[in-house]
Amino acid sequence: MLFASFIYKGDKYIGIVQGDNVIPIKDLIGKEFASLIDLIENFSAKYIALLKDASGHEGIKLSDVVLTSPILHPKRNVICIGKNYKEHIDEIANSIDAEHNIPEHPVFFTKMVDKSVGPFENIKLHKEITSSLDYEAELGIIIGQEGSNIPKNKVHKYIFGYTIINDISARDIQRKHVQWFRGKSLDGTCPIGPYVLHKDSIPYPPKLKIQCRVNDNLRQDSTTEKLIFDIDTIVSELSKGITLKRGDIISTGTPDGVGMGMNPPKYLKEGDKVECYIENIGYLINTVK
Repeated sequence: MLFASFIYKGDKYIGIVQGDNVIPIKDLIGKEFASLIDLIENFSAKYIALLKDASGHEGIKLSDVVLTSPILHPKRNVICIGKNYKEHIDEIANSIDAEHNIPEHPVFFTKMVDKSVGPFENIKLHKEITSSLDYEAELGIIIGQEGSNIPKNKVHKYIFGYTIINDISARDIQRKHVQWFRGKSLDGTCPIGPYVLHKDSIPYPPKLKIQCRVNDNLRQDSTTEKLIFDIDTIVSELSKGITLKRGDIISTGTPDGVGMGMNPPKYLKEGDKVECYIENIGYLINTVK
């Protein structure tokens, strides 16, 4: 199941994507939800069969709606994982003359997001404060059950689904402040979408192709099988002493091919089209403005 948030004739909806159509959730389960977060916070196993049974529901043509970010306003910061693909560690080490050390434990940091950017919306360039805006295609995990101290073998139970996150980063601000938080938290620099894929729609753990193109040129091309710390490890480690809540978002790290890692670096410019793709989820396409 692919969950979408969208606008149709001026009204906001959440729905299930079926081919070229999207069916409002309320038409399937007879209940209205204010947002996808609202649905996740109140999700029940009894909804699964109702949501899968789309027979008799034509829905609305996707071409007639405006897709928004599936989770427009995250309730807490997006939790990010740094240095989680070996090839990316190598390329950033080369670009900043650092060591190629693979971390012994997941490297967690947060990305403050007031309002996420939806598919086909603009990424803000912020040219007045940065000249080194970069892209990072990442698999996002959406938590579906509250919990702490989660054992690795039970992590799957706590997941609601997956999405695409473009962890846009201002590299010069990162260097200036000697940490990642500010350079990754500028307004309008967290595209999420286009959909949230329910966890039961694919085998676990996910083995998904992940790519990023800039102006149709392939920059990143990898698979989530190459994660240094897998999803079980990420969620279990993060939950030690920290309560994860329904709707929390975890971004699992980016593969090699970022602009910073090129020689010379290729940072984003005004008018660039950035297209992030993850198998089974779709394409998250944005323009830098």
